[in-house]
Amino acid sequence: MAGDLPHRPRTLRLNTNAASTADESHLAGFFNTASPEALFVLSAVAQYIGAVIAIDLFDQVNPATVAWLRVIGASLVLILISARRIFHPRDRQRWTRQDLLAMATFGIATALMNTFFYLAIERIPLGKGVAIEFIGPISVAALRTRSRRNALALLCAAVGVAVLSGVELSGEPLGLLFIFLASVMWATYIVVGSRVAQQNRGVSGLGLGLAIGALVVTPIGLPGSGPVWAAPHLLFLCFFVGVMSNAIGYGIDQSVLRRIPIRRFSVLLALLPVTATVVAFIALDQRPNALDLFGMTLVLTGVFIQEREKINS
Repeated sequence: MAGDLPHRPRTLRLNTNAASTADESHLAGFFNTASPEALFVLSAVAQYIGAVIAIDLFDQVNPATVAWLRVIGASLVLILISARRIFHPRDRQRWTRQDLLAMATFGIATALMNTFFYLAIERIPLGKGVAIEFIGPISVAALRTRSRRNALALLCAAVGVAVLSGVELSGEPLGLLFIFLASVMWATYIVVGSRVAQQNRGVSGLGLGLAIGALVVTPIGLPGSGPVWAAPHLLFLCFFVGVMSNAIGYGIDQSVLRRIPIRRFSVLLALLPVTATVVAFIALDQRPNALDLFGMTLVLTGVFIQEREKINS
């Protein structure tokens, strides 16, 4: 009996590791087999649940501070999840200078995109803000479209987004400036994010990139952060927004970018304004009209008719 005792903890540890490996395998299998369209809807729901919470926080916390803490919270979670990939000596040696530059650029663009977006939706409606911001992905898709079918799909998506935005650029000039800057950062997020995704290191590149981005936007987010340190629940909510919008939402984006080319990814992003309109209706009582529904139909048509090419393994 005594001779058997030392073996018991070892058996339990092996079983736990096996279960953990099995869980990771099932999760990876889901992201590798689920349709990109379904993953995009999942990502969009996570992102705009975070956006709705963030909008409520704006009454108590500076939007730039919410964006800053969102990025910090997401980077901490992602680095914790991917710690073995980041700190394992054999994996760390494979980071090249080009990889690190892409990762840093990606993180900075993402942090600035979040900051500009929050500064914008403080001033303009969520649905309209997302629709105008979509100019960035549309431009990326346009530059990479070669076939007539994909051109038609892009046209449907672009017109649909324009209809959703109301093609209304009057009023709130500062809000419009911020959303156009966010659009530029979104285009950068797509192009550089694809490079980071092809490094095939899970979410480690996203986590480290966001950590760098958080440092860059600290001068913008830190000055108005006083209320957060006096009320821990506000800090928790800001971090929760980061988990929903960045860790989950952008983590799914990285999974999709490993499987499909930038052009298809950019058109699929048209699902985000549609989802934002639905979330804004449910959570913020921003009701879509008949024209909005027509725009949503155009977007869904564009997503449906485009070619479904994939990146060869």
